[in-house]
Amino acid sequence: MRKTAKAAGITIGAALGVVAIERIFFASSRWRGAVSDHFDGQRFHNHERVWRTEGSLLKWMATRQRGEWSEHRDEIYGPAPPEREGEGRLRVTFINHATTLIQMDGVNILTDPVWSERVSPVSFAGPKRHRAPGIRFEDLPAIDFVLVSHNHYDHMDVATLRALAERNSGPVIAPLGNAALMRRHGIRGCVDLDWWETFEANGLDVTVVPARHFSSRAVSDRNRNLWGGFVVSGPSGNVYFAGDTGWGEHFAEIGRRFAPIRAALLPIGSYLPRWFMQPVHIDPAQAVDAHFALGARTSVAVHFGTFELSDEGEYDPLRDLDYALAGTGHPPFLVLDQGEGRDLP
Repeated sequence: MRKTAKAAGITIGAALGVVAIERIFFASSRWRGAVSDHFDGQRFHNHERVWRTEGSLLKWMATRQRGEWSEHRDEIYGPAPPEREGEGRLRVTFINHATTLIQMDGVNILTDPVWSERVSPVSFAGPKRHRAPGIRFEDLPAIDFVLVSHNHYDHMDVATLRALAERNSGPVIAPLGNAALMRRHGIRGCVDLDWWETFEANGLDVTVVPARHFSSRAVSDRNRNLWGGFVVSGPSGNVYFAGDTGWGEHFAEIGRRFAPIRAALLPIGSYLPRWFMQPVHIDPAQAVDAHFALGARTSVAVHFGTFELSDEGEYDPLRDLDYALAGTGHPPFLVLDQGEGRDLP
């Protein structure tokens, strides 16, 4: 029988803590702060205009051409990660989707942790896992802090965040407005930052960096909370986690500000159809372009092969990444199996 998040000790949807009508219509509170080059006093925005015309979502839903996906019913979990990695060492474990375990300088960090069965405001509908998490929840080492890139359900999973809080994991660090949202769900110890702001955690510097994306958890809260990526800096070097992002000048700017970048965790999925997804999701070829723009020593592919969120098939991102890497001289861009950990140079 297929292992699911219930086997990992999380009851899917039980931790949301609000009525369904609130989940669908009024999920996020409004951020109140000073006007900036990416906040107009009401809503956040990208430096580049990205959103589609009205009706484009309906057009996509009416014309979808879904790729092929399989159900993986006999999952084999990866081995339990090591408890710690010493100073100067860097290990990345790909759990799946955008969930990774970064271990560096004796510190354990989770990115966008999702162990739930669905990524949706309700537990009975919405995108469902094709693969169980690559590491069992109970096999995680102690987590010192958590990075949440934005409030979409496949990145901010309240059930998992609550389960981590019950384990006494460290603070959740996120872009502006998301701390209040998580506190509404009983998740305490949250820190939210603007783009380019830095927070010190466990001896490491965590900086929220720009991404080209958007936010929403309901029909009334679009862009009320900020989105972004992260750079974690310590004796082991600089590690970049992109979250969700379209192509933009931010890659080169991040590369300039944090050179050298030892590792970049870059999304390669959720990119078709391009006319609809291009403004907010890079494709595999652009992920390779981002590797070069960042000047990364090594990149690691994330955000693929777990949830059917767009029109490419399950293995299309890997095929398209292979094409892009072959055309650019095969730079060091790793594809880890789900549950696989790798020590990075």
